[in-house]
Amino acid sequence: MSAVKYFDGPYVDAPVERMSTPQGAHFAYRAVGSDGGVPLLLLNHLAATLDGWDPLLVDRLAQDRPIVAVDYRGMGGSSGLAPTTVAGMVDGVIEFLDAAGLERVDVLGLSLGGFVTQQLLLTHPQRFRRAVLAGTGPAGGAGITRVPGLTFRAMAKAALTRKDTRHYLFFPVTAWDRADEFLGRVAAFKHPDTAARVSGLLRQLRAVRGWGRQESQDLSRIEHPVLVVNGDNDLMVPSSNTLDLGRRLPAARLEELYPGAGHGAIFQEPDLFASQVRAFLD
Repeated sequence: MSAVKYFDGPYVDAPVERMSTPQGAHFAYRAVGSDGGVPLLLLNHLAATLDGWDPLLVDRLAQDRPIVAVDYRGMGGSSGLAPTTVAGMVDGVIEFLDAAGLERVDVLGLSLGGFVTQQLLLTHPQRFRRAVLAGTGPAGGAGITRVPGLTFRAMAKAALTRKDTRHYLFFPVTAWDRADEFLGRVAAFKHPDTAARVSGLLRQLRAVRGWGRQESQDLSRIEHPVLVVNGDNDLMVPSSNTLDLGRRLPAARLEELYPGAGHGAIFQEPDLFASQVRAFLD
């Protein structure tokens, strides 16, 4: 039986809950959505907390299924140190699922969350039914080792221009009106999560660099149905990685890359993405 506390209301109003584990850790999470059905686990991008998820998107996804978003160990309200490897993040996700009594779920991984999702499907295939990979790439994928440098340059540029870093990393300049709409939505949480710490970002960047340097994995072992999505202008994890995943995953469904969208394509086009995910999971 699940120990998850579901909030009966929109994601923007949902409280941050804590899940304690037998190992002595606790994980911060938010859970919303309708009763019944296979829960959808949300695994977020680099340096993100529960407040990084677009409330509009989560509410669209939650119309017909339970949604559970969780902070990685050492990020947001979760305890401990952020792992410096993707494998370490996988261990934390499984620890959370065990404590939560979630035996089998669907999973949506964005960017870094997509790295974690791939590793979960390879090492714990029985725990997952279907998966969605957004703005992500395989181990050793093109351009992934460049993410730390891109991140630091975007942080510096954002400080000089008084913009959010996500303007530069997630959205093409031509879509900055959509960026402003998204940032307005994520600034409206009634019960904000604990802010990400710089130390957590630095440790996660080590994990990202390690994933980019890692040898290619045998993705033909992943038999789960997987929806693969991205924009056609992804600066952080080049869009060619999405096409690569679509070719290498045996049961992949690759949607057309969103035109004029970048790394944050699912936040730039939340209604389109939600409709695709809901149809895929159903």
